[in-house]
Amino acid sequence: MSNRATETFDCADELPRANEFVPARRAGSQWRTLRGRVMRVAQLALPQHCELCVANSGSGLLCAACVADLPRLSACCPVCALPSEDGARCGACLAHPPPWSRTTAALVYAFPVDRLLQQLKYGGRLALADWAGETLASAVRPSFTSRVPSDRPDRIVALPLATARQRERGFNQAREIAARVADAIALPLHSPLGRIAGAKPQAALAWKDRANNVRGAFRVDKDVRGGRIALIDDVMTTGATLAEAARVLIGAGAADVECWVVARTLRINDR
Repeated sequence: MSNRATETFDCADELPRANEFVPARRAGSQWRTLRGRVMRVAQLALPQHCELCVANSGSGLLCAACVADLPRLSACCPVCALPSEDGARCGACLAHPPPWSRTTAALVYAFPVDRLLQQLKYGGRLALADWAGETLASAVRPSFTSRVPSDRPDRIVALPLATARQRERGFNQAREIAARVADAIALPLHSPLGRIAGAKPQAALAWKDRANNVRGAFRVDKDVRGGRIALIDDVMTTGATLAEAARVLIGAGAADVECWVVARTLRINDR
């Protein structure tokens, strides 16, 4: 992404106070809309090949056959998005409810979804953020539109990276995905969360060590009191990072936090 686009996103995600940020947020949304239209025109004008099988994929990054074959969740717990009988709340969430209220996961984190998200995250393939954002928006839209307005999120928040890690990577994949979902769902993208440096990368740790690793990893820099937040990340594995972020947001006065993720890692016995 260009610096210009990044600067515009930063202008667009402030919480409005007496309308003082509304023009900047509108300008950011207009830029993202224009950019999306330009990219769609380019995709239609140039031949597209599927990222997975190199067949003709029209204007998409994946062809229809590969999209249909992506691993998806069926009956799962509405709170943690892990498989559960008849889609009922699982025993773990009944016994120890997480700080978020519900989770929507578009796909299972398995081949080839894992490869696509790794290419985005570690390979810098930002075009895959379009695919990830569209996929997640399609997954959350049915539930979002069917709920009464007072029960819906009123803002989107991307899980932040530590400053040093974002500088090293050059972007935050969660924010790239969140920006696209925000446009698709017509919700404002806010950034009230800051990441405190010091935690090790979660991927390098055993599952049992991840909760301790992210304890105290976030701070709330902006007013979230009364807000209903959709917290976005690319992957939910143990849920420890999202749980810590949700806990901090609820502690700062958010009325509700739910998680929207592109992919959910399953437990070994659920695969």
